[in-house]
Amino acid sequence: MSLDDLNREQKRALKRQGAIDEKGAPVKAPRTQATRDRVGPVQYLREVRDEMRKVAWPTRPEVVRYSIIVTATVVVYTAYVGGLDYALQYAADWFYA
Repeated sequence: MSLDDLNREQKRALKRQGAIDEKGAPVKAPRTQATRDRVGPVQYLREVRDEMRKVAWPTRPEVVRYSIIVTATVVVYTAYVGGLDYALQYAADWFYA
């Protein structure tokens, strides 16, 4: 899409945002300098430990319950897809044989 495809309202909005100049030519956005403060491995591990303490860990009964639900769901959907595959294969064999 070029600037010729834009209507006046869109061009005015781009001017207000600083994306185009008064002549309608695109303006290169100024590059922002991201200041990255590097930390050492000890500080990093300390921060990781502090963040991990904030995590709401599930209890053992919750993990067991969710694992059973996921396993049962996988078994049911696998049986459904397998049954559907078998039925369609049987229908295809009957139709083409």
